[in-house]
Amino acid sequence: MRAVDVAIIVIYLIAMPAIGVFLGRKQRSAKDYFVGERSLPWWAVCFSVVATETSTLTVISTPGLVFGNAFLFLQLALGYIVGRTIAAFVLLPQYFRGNLVSAYEFLGKRFGRTLQGTASVTFVITRLLAEGVRLFAGSIPIKVILDHFGVHTQYWHIVVILTALTLVYAYVGGIRAVVWVDVIQLTLYLGGAIAAVIVLANKLPANWTSMASGAGKFHLVDFGLNLVTSPYAFVTALVGGAVLSMASHGADQLIVQRLLATRSLRDGQKALIGSSIVVFVQFTLFLVVGAMLWAYYGGKSVAQLGLQSPDDVFPKFIVEDLPVGISGLLIAGVLASTMGALASALNALSTSTVADLYQRFANKALPDKSLLRHGRLWTLVWALVFIVFASMFSTTKNSVIELGLSITGYTYGALLGAFLLGLLIRRARQVDAVIAFLVTVVAMAVLILGVKFTKSGAFLGLNFAKADGKTTFALAYPWYTLSGVLITLVVGGLLSLRHSGVRAPEPPEPEAVSDALAS
Repeated sequence: MRAVDVAIIVIYLIAMPAIGVFLGRKQRSAKDYFVGERSLPWWAVCFSVVATETSTLTVISTPGLVFGNAFLFLQLALGYIVGRTIAAFVLLPQYFRGNLVSAYEFLGKRFGRTLQGTASVTFVITRLLAEGVRLFAGSIPIKVILDHFGVHTQYWHIVVILTALTLVYAYVGGIRAVVWVDVIQLTLYLGGAIAAVIVLANKLPANWTSMASGAGKFHLVDFGLNLVTSPYAFVTALVGGAVLSMASHGADQLIVQRLLATRSLRDGQKALIGSSIVVFVQFTLFLVVGAMLWAYYGGKSVAQLGLQSPDDVFPKFIVEDLPVGISGLLIAGVLASTMGALASALNALSTSTVADLYQRFANKALPDKSLLRHGRLWTLVWALVFIVFASMFSTTKNSVIELGLSITGYTYGALLGAFLLGLLIRRARQVDAVIAFLVTVVAMAVLILGVKFTKSGAFLGLNFAKADGKTTFALAYPWYTLSGVLITLVVGGLLSLRHSGVRAPEPPEPEAVSDALAS
């Protein structure tokens, strides 16, 4: 790292908030703040969706996966394409038909405000944990840089600075500023990854691909792994990845809000399906970087390189081995992914808090200026909360990308299951849905934390220790969401049998936020 690299990073940190403030300087209405007046082009929203879900988890953690699981992670990306296509044609039309600003308003209209509030609170908790992991991951390369210069600091110091810089444009510009800054940031970190590939290609011997292939680093599909405990068995990754993507991109306000900012349902569908293609290409690019890094370091393991986890491999290369300028560009790209994801989360949490919680339980429609003021106030509140949650993960030794995906397993099944319950079981009423939702969250906690299997897949029950000398394994995380969906549908469906076959009339509701915005 030289002075020019540091200069690039500093310029980026100043430029992004400035650009965001400039783009959002004319923000005058709540509708513009929450959904950009539904006027954003689909391709920009598509890139924003990718930037939102990418974060530092992808940029620094995906290359490290090659040191353990080769290209098998791409099987999940194939499932993402299937899941997002289904969500685009099954769930997305429901949101556009209702002229909504929050995904959970659909649950409020179908069942009632109790379930809407329950789903929103669940989304808030899930997003705080998942984005906390992402924000912490963004501090990793910065700490590596500072340590390289002999400046020793704590992770939470870096978290505070990143959050403050992101808050500047998320607070002022709303979704419009977030989306357009995302487009810039996506271009930046993908450009940095391509630059890393070019640099590595010039440093590696001509036969590096043969070396990596011989070691199984290009292994893409595996039908022999255990379906129950291995996240990279083909069926597990494809089916589990599809259902996970349906939940993350069809029932999570973080993504749905961006899609609702497009000009029409057709544009929203193009943005959603297009994002799955871009993500597949993006994962491929970062896995190629990982394979090249493996060859560059002579096939050494993470431990042999003196590193704590696979997440440290790419930051080590960025800081120590990239040419002047490119190193700074890549670090700026890592920061871009972190700040983009954080800005999106702040805006989504603010929208859900106002639309699904405050407005509903205050039992009154707020004027536009009040909605805008509350939106910005909650953006500030959630920024402060994020600092606390991100600091909680500073001692983890696991791959942060896998940790981030595992966190959503506790609640994504209940969220997606609630939507499908409302669409598929007409007789289901709010009490059925709420009970099924809560049962699912509890059941998933037991399933994830307590249910163990042997390597062969044999069920061991609630067992946290070794059984008969055999190491136990948890259920593979791609199955989490599907398991939750099935539990919700079964419990909700059985409870609905108590009622007649005709769906109960929808309970009277206070005027929805979307109606207030439309007026």
